[in-house]
Amino acid sequence: MMPKRLFYFLPFLLFSCITAEVKIEHDPNEFEYMEIDIQGLKEGYHEGEFTIKEITQAYLERIEEVDFSGPQLRSIIQINPDALSIAEQLDKELAAGKIRGPLHGIPVVLKDNIDTHDKMNTTAGSRALQNSKPLQDSYVAKKLREAGAVILAKANLSEWANFRGQHSSSGWSGINGQTKNPYVLTRNPCGSSSGSGVAVSANLTVLAIGTETNGSIVCPSNANGIVGIKPTVGLISRSGIIPISFTQDTAGPMARTLTDAVIALGGLTGIDTKDSKTAASKNKALDDYTPYLKPNGLAGKRIALYTAPLGANPQVDSLVQQSVRLIKAAGASLIEIDEIAPRGTGQHSFQVMLHEYKAGLNDYFSSLGEKAAIENLEALIAFNEQDSLELKYYNQAYLKMAQEKEGLDSEAYLTALSNLQRMSQQEGMDRVMNEHQLDAIIAPTGSPAWSTDWLNGDNYHIGSSSPAAWAGYPNITVPMGNIHGLPVGLSIFGRAWSEPTLIEIAYGFEQKTKARIVPTFRKNDEE
Repeated sequence: MMPKRLFYFLPFLLFSCITAEVKIEHDPNEFEYMEIDIQGLKEGYHEGEFTIKEITQAYLERIEEVDFSGPQLRSIIQINPDALSIAEQLDKELAAGKIRGPLHGIPVVLKDNIDTHDKMNTTAGSRALQNSKPLQDSYVAKKLREAGAVILAKANLSEWANFRGQHSSSGWSGINGQTKNPYVLTRNPCGSSSGSGVAVSANLTVLAIGTETNGSIVCPSNANGIVGIKPTVGLISRSGIIPISFTQDTAGPMARTLTDAVIALGGLTGIDTKDSKTAASKNKALDDYTPYLKPNGLAGKRIALYTAPLGANPQVDSLVQQSVRLIKAAGASLIEIDEIAPRGTGQHSFQVMLHEYKAGLNDYFSSLGEKAAIENLEALIAFNEQDSLELKYYNQAYLKMAQEKEGLDSEAYLTALSNLQRMSQQEGMDRVMNEHQLDAIIAPTGSPAWSTDWLNGDNYHIGSSSPAAWAGYPNITVPMGNIHGLPVGLSIFGRAWSEPTLIEIAYGFEQKTKARIVPTFRKNDEE
């Protein structure tokens, strides 16, 4: 006779045997706050439905479940150990009737080339800086704290913002490995703000801050089905951000909706004496861009379709033509243009970047103080040569090229800078906008995400970021559709300081299309 005690355990034993063979997977999209936006959080705080601490805890748990475990997106390098205590303080302030600013209680993730003076490191994804702690907050981090944001974590990135060497894989860093695209895990998230884009798309945060020199906000926004704003250079200070190019670098917000990105944009502007570019934003920058979120923002606008990126992918072309019809139906007039900047502009940009990279990195390393692990660019190159992982998949050719450049007072640099500004601005964007009396230019932001390949590097098919990036002018990308479940964005770019006009156009388009799709973490294309 079977012992009574064993009989009681038999059903449990049988169930254990069954579940050991049939793995029950948790649905990554079972999240209480899925796709919630800033307004939804503010209303919930006001109504007492949840606290800032509860929301912060929920996102920290989701990062653990989806980024560190489960699909293992690897979009997050490190969690802010003070996130919950910050949230508690913000709850106390809210209960006392104090609201710091437009981002009070809103979770934000920062790309890990943006300094934070807290318990987190700032690494640029490099093992050379794996324990590096800046001596003060970046201007961006300072503004976020003033606005009431909860800085949740630091995001992975293409190491050194994807300007280290040739044949790199976007989203790979020596610190955190390869970030995955949340739509299809074998596909690439694009870069260099890879982790920022993935974290927003996968609902690991409400907002993220990325940086762009050329394409590094708009491309990951395209690949991850979100909104990205690359503002005019000088609208947001770059002090405390590990640099590439003084001429082209900028930070910018990334979000699931244009409204959220625009709310964040206003909270980041301001003149900073540590960044001379911001002086030009006087009387041009706003601390609130939300009045330009107009549903009829397309009406009466004169827009040009930049056709040079077309022809590489018929399905992308089809989405663009659908968008053109929608834009015209919403009351805009549209023409076509096939060129913007003169041939050769990109080469001048490259030379400017190399010169400014050397000077900027050396200045940044100096800012880390006496305890800095890396003293200068030469020491960084030497570190990489000795490290077991850093050069395993791709080289450091751009670091070496930069090291060979002369200073910023050299004739070679000054000539390249003059040529870049003349060709990208006066003979490029400004000329085209003036000749055709344009409010904006549109183009596909990119192609559907390519398959990640560590040996051959990135496999770009379409890109339209360069004209605005070279000129230092604003660019907004919003989702316009998808191809086999992979999102594709539409870029809207224009003159310096034309963010209000671009926001009107982008919002009118976004509200007509509602093209954002939620990622489902497919393991491969066949699922």
